Parts: sequence; C-alpha cells; structure tokens
Amino acid sequence: MIKITAALVKELREKTGAGMMDCKKALGQNAGDVEKSIDWLRSQGLSAASKKFGRVAAEGLVGVATQGTKGTLLEVNAETDFVARNEEFQKFVESVTKISLEGEYTIEELKNAVYSDSEVTVGETLTSLITTIGENLELRRHSIINVRKGIVSSYMHNSLRPGLGKIGVLVSLESDGEHKHLDILGKQLAMHIAAANPQVLSPDDVIATELEREKRILTEQARETGKPEEIIAKMVEGRLRKYFEEICLLEQTFVIDGESKVREAVEIAAKKLATPIKIKGFMRFALGEGIEKKKENFSAEVAAAIHG
Repeated sequence: MIKITAALVKELREKTGAGMMDCKKALGQNAGDVEKSIDWLRSQGLSAASKKFGRVAAEGLVGVATQGTKGTLLEVNAETDFVARNEEFQKFVESVTKISLEGEYTIEELKNAVYSDSEVTVGETLTSLITTIGENLELRRHSIINVRKGIVSSYMHNSLRPGLGKIGVLVSLESDGEHKHLDILGKQLAMHIAAANPQVLSPDDVIATELEREKRILTEQARETGKPEEIIAKMVEGRLRKYFEEICLLEQTFVIDGESKVREAVEIAAKKLATPIKIKGFMRFALGEGIEKKKENFSAEVAAAIHG
C-alpha cells in the first residue's frame, strides 16, 4: 500500500487549492500519483485552482520595501489589472514583500516560507487566493539589494498605495554621509532609473560580447558613408559615447535637472556632504516586462458570439 505523506498532500494542495482531507483522499484513490490526483479532484469538482494555472498572468503589482542598508523588490502577477485593486491581493503582495526583506530567499524558498503569522506557506496562501479571486496568480520574481554602509533607497511609479505599484526601483548608495541626506539623493536617482531605464551602471559593466557587437554594427554603418578609415574610427567613437549615454546610468543625463550627467550629480552631492558617495547597484522591476501577452482579436470574438 502506498504511504500518503504530508509532503504529497502539501504539494497537491498547492497545485489545486483543494482541502487537506480531499487531497489525502485523492492521493489514496490514485496510488499517490499527484497528476492523476489533480485530474480526480477536477472530475469531482473539488479543484478550484488547477484550472487557472497556465493562463497568462502579466498584470498585478510590484512591491518594494527597504530597511537601512537593505531593500527588496517583488513582482506578483495576475491576469487582469482589476485584481491589482483587490485589497486581499494588495495585502498579500505587501506581506510577501516584507517576508522577502527579512530573509535571503530564492524564489522557491520564498514560496515555502511561512506566511505572516499563519501556519501555511506563501505558496499555499497564493493557491488559496487563486481560488478566491478566480484568476491565475504567479509569484514571479524578487530581488534583494544590500550595501555595506550607506543606504538603499526606493521609488514606486504609478503607486496604488505606499510600496505597491507598476514600476519599482531600488538604488544602493555607499557612503558615510548622513542617511536622511543620502536618501534624498537616492530617491532622486531611483526616480531617474524609473524614467530612463538604464541597463548597467557604467561602461565597464557592458558585457564584452554585446559591446563588440555594437562596435561591429556601428563600424559597418559608418563604412557605408564612404569616409576614410580614420574618420570612420572617430565616427564609431562618437556613436559609442551616445550608446553609453543611452544604457549606462552614470552616463545618462539626470532627469531631475535635465543638464548634469548622473555621475556629476553624485559628485555634487558628495561635495555638499563632504564625504564620498558611490552608487553600488540598482534594480528596476516593470510589471509584466518580458511576459508574452496574449493578443486579443475583439472583432473575431464578437463574430464568434454572433454566429454561435
């Protein structure tokens, strides 16, 4: 006889949202096979969540939280923007963001962490929420930024409530400067990152293969002008500077004043505080980026409805 372990029951509950006793019964009926048990629960009308899994979830919320020298970003996806205004969903994203800040979890470890003061995990709570809300929900990603000394600052764009919105940013500043003054600069830098979307901190951080590819493309474009090689070299050099200004945070024009480079703005702030300031890192989460969204054909849907 197959032994139905607590781990099997837990796995089935997370995948289906069904009750503990129903999961235990399903596993008993199907010799401990989880996939067959899912089908059995669905056939009995006991699986509320499994039908939702697999549907595209590209909406939802980004959560951000900071505490001194540490900050975290979290993205939880839903199928529709409407869910982002659901108070239960907002509370879940807030709570899991705080849990993320407290530990050094991988995304899978975060799913298995205890949810708030309950006896269930984050993953089990998410499955229960799927059942309640009626949409596929996904704990997609999170990231933590630390700095040895200084501060981690944050900014949330299109905020629905403090710490929850559509574009979240963290930036870490290494410095001995007073935290309240560092945080003013940090928040300005985070706002800049939200708007300008830099890919790397400085030209030194551009991946060598990507830089070589860019140089090759720029050189081919310059050669099409028919100019001499020495002129082509200068043209490529100028276009590379423009490339760095587009993707490197320190080389971008600071959106706060529209004139200084970001690196110059940091140098000015350091002089005012009479202590060095260094941007150690940053992270930007834009809701749904990288997720292939389903393209709806509204006309086809209406035609199908008319013709049955």
